[in-house]
Amino acid sequence: MNRFAKFSWIVLAWTELDILWGAFVRASGSGAGCGNHWPTCNGDILPTPQHLETFIEFTHRTLSGVALLLVLALLIWGWRSHPKGHPVRIGATGSAVFILLEAALGAGLVLLDLVAANNSALRAAAVAVHLLNTFFLLAFLALTAWWASGGNALTLKQQGALPLLFGLGLAGVALLGMTGAITALGDTLFPARTLAQGLAQDADLNASFLVRLRVIHPILASLVGLYLLGLAQHLHRKTKPAASRRLSLLVGGLVLSQLTAGILNLLLLAPIWMQIVHLLLADSVWVSLVLLSASSLASGRQTRGAKAAQAKQ
Repeated sequence: MNRFAKFSWIVLAWTELDILWGAFVRASGSGAGCGNHWPTCNGDILPTPQHLETFIEFTHRTLSGVALLLVLALLIWGWRSHPKGHPVRIGATGSAVFILLEAALGAGLVLLDLVAANNSALRAAAVAVHLLNTFFLLAFLALTAWWASGGNALTLKQQGALPLLFGLGLAGVALLGMTGAITALGDTLFPARTLAQGLAQDADLNASFLVRLRVIHPILASLVGLYLLGLAQHLHRKTKPAASRRLSLLVGGLVLSQLTAGILNLLLLAPIWMQIVHLLLADSVWVSLVLLSASSLASGRQTRGAKAAQAKQ
């Protein structure tokens, strides 16, 4: 890999760290640690945290600010080092667009006070949209790194049913992630002390809609998980490229790990550390499925301008 490719993977890893810390902010109830101020923290650019919640929230904002700068650097470097028509330009541009949207959504949560103990339908919708935007951001970052590392551009021509199969899989994982974000919010705002109490909450018709919606996520996880396992097995048996075969094994392994983590998360009553692990595996399943799609739907020929880009770097 050249320097740009290595930098692309580093940006992806840093962004994932920022995402996981954001989940810690929500799970620890620290979303209001900087008050309803943005971009300042309690009115200060560089606050002196008096409370742990402020430290946690301000750390997340710092990580997010660095991530924004890294993605903007990725955009500039990608456009300068890759010629017109190279897919890296598409990936870097998409990454920049969605990280700006990510920042806007994060600011909206704070300014609209959709943090801490807020259990409104607007907050539930906001966290679901936030998760979807995060998935798009990770997808473009992963594709940028993949194409920078030598991957070919995507094509839908003469691919048979593969585009539809991958489209269904990606849509399923995205919907699963959105319901997971709402479920995690419900677990945070309405924690159960025992498994029996949690089940009783789910059955209570007077419970918050955030609690009653929790049953949807595990059902959807089972259906999407089985579909992805079947897709991974099919691709491993039918595809010839070594990269696609390895990625199909990775997707299958991550799906099984995620299903196991989901069961543990339920049995352990969703402790914060388990929620972080669960999200990490969810993001890993998404990224690996995106890369499997990119590998399987590659044009099979060198992308236009690839030799010129390598020579220029």
